[in-house]
Amino acid sequence: MGKLKPGTTYIYERDDKGNTYSREMGSTDRKLIGYGYGQKELDEHNLFVQMRLASKTNKTLRKALDRAIMIYQLSESDSK
Repeated sequence: MGKLKPGTTYIYERDDKGNTYSREMGSTDRKLIGYGYGQKELDEHNLFVQMRLASKTNKTLRKALDRAIMIYQLSESDSK
């Protein structure tokens, strides 16, 4: 990211995906300064983390997660 210019007014904007941009007042040239993460994605990530932690003591959940991971890895290798 570039350096701020003394005495310059900056406008900060957020798009529909939650990404944050800055631009100098009067300019249309925006610079991406932050990525947006939707609440749904964060909730899904947190759920997966909770499942991984729970699988340490739940053999059935561990086997299901291992299968899901294997299916994901196989599908990724097939697409390459």
